[in-house]
Amino acid sequence: MSEHTALEAEIAALLIETLNLEDLEVDEIAPEAPLFGTEDDGLGLDSIDALEIAQALATTYQVQLKADDENNKAIFRSLRSLADYVQAQRA
Repeated sequence: MSEHTALEAEIAALLIETLNLEDLEVDEIAPEAPLFGTEDDGLGLDSIDALEIAQALATTYQVQLKADDENNKAIFRSLRSLADYVQAQRA
C-alpha cells in the first residue's frame, strides 16, 4: 500500500469523522482505493456520503463541490483524487 501525503491523511481523518467510520484508521484507507462501490472494492460509500464529504470539505478547506459538476465522478474516485482536487483548488 502506498503512503499517504499529509493532505491525504488529513482528508482520510475528515472522512472517518464526518461519516462516523470509527472502525477505520487513517492508514486503512488506501489512497487509490475507490470511495464508492462495494466495501470489497473500497469504502462502499453512497451519494448521501458524497454530500456529507462535500460539506465537510467546504467547511474545512473552503473548497466548493457542485452536485452537477461533470467531474465529480473523477474527483470522488479515491482519497488521492479528492486530495488532488482540494490541493488544486487551494493553489
